[in-house]
Amino acid sequence: MKNLFTIDNAAMLLIDHQRGTIKLAVSTPRDEIIRNTRALARTAVEVGMPLVLTSSQEDHFQGLLIDDIQQITPKQYADRIKRPGVVDCWMYEPFKQAVLATGRKKLIMGGLTNDVCIVYPAISAVQDGFEVQVVADAGGSPTRAANDIALDRMARHGVTITSTNQLLAELATDWASERGGPIRSILYQENLKHLVEG
Repeated sequence: MKNLFTIDNAAMLLIDHQRGTIKLAVSTPRDEIIRNTRALARTAVEVGMPLVLTSSQEDHFQGLLIDDIQQITPKQYADRIKRPGVVDCWMYEPFKQAVLATGRKKLIMGGLTNDVCIVYPAISAVQDGFEVQVVADAGGSPTRAANDIALDRMARHGVTITSTNQLLAELATDWASERGGPIRSILYQENLKHLVEG
């Protein structure tokens, strides 16, 4: 398969996984969003991928980024881009510059909510010449219809819609490789262990 996203050519962008905003993402179970977000954050940190975090209006309803992100990515959390209210984070110059500084043209986006906080930057980045994958199950929307409409709109604009497990498998490429092994462990610990042992 050509043009794979790999840990050497992609950057991870986690957008607005905030304590208040997660309450709006009812189309995906909260524990699933957290598990998937943990898996994405851990993967970026443990394999050394560029990771950019952003939040919106932390002093309002949205609140701080969820505790899991703060604990997994303390350095990136300290460096997070705090937006004053710009909906499309791609239009907020400090965020865009942080992404450009990674030097990566393949972008992985996950966040809350898919129908507001993800749809716009995903489309904007594609229009600026980037390849974008949105991890749909690392986010959600207030309704199933809103989520479906957002995913369809992104796909129509050239965004690839993926899932956490699918994305991690793509990044790993080979579970038995030196760099694929750690991703396999993260996938099991965060997303499969509860199924196997449940």
